[in-house]
Amino acid sequence: MDTEDPRNAHPQPPQPRQQQEPPGTTRKLDPPPDHGEQSYKGSGKLQGRAALITGGDSGIGRAVAIAFAREGADVLISYLCEDEDARETARWVEQAGRRAVLMPGDISDPAHCRVLVERAVREFGTLDVLVNNAAHQMTFKSLDEISDEEWDKTFRTNIYSMFYLSKAAAKHMKPGGAIVNTTSINAKSPNPTLLAYATTKGAIANFTAGLAQLLAKQGIRVNCVAPGSIEFPGGSWEKRKSDAPNLYNAILRSIPFGRLGHPEEVANVVIFLASPLANWVTGQTISVDGGQLL
Repeated sequence: MDTEDPRNAHPQPPQPRQQQEPPGTTRKLDPPPDHGEQSYKGSGKLQGRAALITGGDSGIGRAVAIAFAREGADVLISYLCEDEDARETARWVEQAGRRAVLMPGDISDPAHCRVLVERAVREFGTLDVLVNNAAHQMTFKSLDEISDEEWDKTFRTNIYSMFYLSKAAAKHMKPGGAIVNTTSINAKSPNPTLLAYATTKGAIANFTAGLAQLLAKQGIRVNCVAPGSIEFPGGSWEKRKSDAPNLYNAILRSIPFGRLGHPEEVANVVIFLASPLANWVTGQTISVDGGQLL
């Protein structure tokens, strides 16, 4: 008797065609990745709360913003320069009946990070959740290809910003507040071609565990999600498919479900960590990778 492949319960949608210079934009992806625009249904888990999400214009950040709004939160969307994508995210937030505030700028700048927090508090009257999601990622085949400037940019964007933002946000958060950081499976299984990026992701996991202990006395929880292979604007999946099909297929084979992840699937875990459902969870890293690290 034929048996149905259980992986069919988690089907692989058509993968967006993309080969863009970073930061990349969602509007150029064909078809676009699933941010939960049609599928995510809220149930009031974050009703009346206010959140700041970095990298909220696209990818995981957009999916988190949409989910937060449908769970009842107002959202400040921080992004670098992708205005059209950011406006589209805001449209979905407002469609859910919540407020969306857009702020472009470089989070590697400590002054900008402080302004982001101040703006969120001024607009919403409070700040309950900080999602440190934005990141810079570039691929290099050799150590000599990584310039001093590239190494510095990666660290300032990926980990320095989390320090700046968390320090500013914690001053305004009340007990029950939450910080959710985005690390990566590269924190535990670093890809050598992503040396700078992977190193920052390891630092983020350590930062999260230490910060959770520092802020516990204030009643603030700090956790992180570690996505696996997720489709996102400015990513390299299309390039890998064309330039290194064997590597691309090997990555798919390493994932038990046999497919890339959707941004919405990461957002589901961020919602849990940000909500009262996780009020006894802090200092943890939760992998969202379809079993890839296994």
